[in-house]
Amino acid sequence: MRDVLFAAADIWMIAVGLICGVKFIRDHHNYLIGLEWIIMGVSGINFLIYGVTKAGPDSLAHHIAFFLDAFSRSIGFTLVLVLGLLVITHRYKPTTRVEVGAFALAAILGFLLSGFAEEIGTPGKVFLLIAALATSGFLCYFAWRLWKFGERGHAAWVAGATALNVVVASIYDFWRIPGDDADHTRFYILALFTWGLAMLVIYRAYAAFVAYDKRVDARLNPITSAPASGVETA
Repeated sequence: MRDVLFAAADIWMIAVGLICGVKFIRDHHNYLIGLEWIIMGVSGINFLIYGVTKAGPDSLAHHIAFFLDAFSRSIGFTLVLVLGLLVITHRYKPTTRVEVGAFALAAILGFLLSGFAEEIGTPGKVFLLIAALATSGFLCYFAWRLWKFGERGHAAWVAGATALNVVVASIYDFWRIPGDDADHTRFYILALFTWGLAMLVIYRAYAAFVAYDKRVDARLNPITSAPASGVETA
């Protein structure tokens, strides 16, 4: 039963990551969040292969899983996510250099934190926790902005998913769920479900924020926002 729940939670995260990632890029041209969501989906695919095949710690799948996990927990699901949300909360327009630099930094930290985990030890784990908590603080601000302009349902979902994410981040490297097995299956069921939920909730809230901004722009600029009438002027 635990294996079935693990697979279901992982497939859930894969589907949300890939579908919403493509939608972020296609519908909103947000490559920061879109690519990070797709990376999360790819990470889930690799993790599923690792779990189903019962690959050992010396397998390629294990090394890839460790790297992608460190990639997202250090910069991807933290700094990259915040930069992507600033696009809608503050109308920030990241340059290509910023976007490439953010993912390059995530790759470097992912390599260091996964390749030298034992050497870095507890400081690396503390850094990942602080990054997650700081990002959760920004997500609370994001939820507050949604609540402020009337999207209270989306705000509540973002707050709830953020709270679950704080729980997952807090126990990830520091506490074992009672009765869990050596592979931390119960923990990963919770974590994978939470990450999938967070990605879906953030995408839906982002889309609601975009719709709100369009309504505001239409009120402030009724002439430029109105559809063309087809009548030529001199």
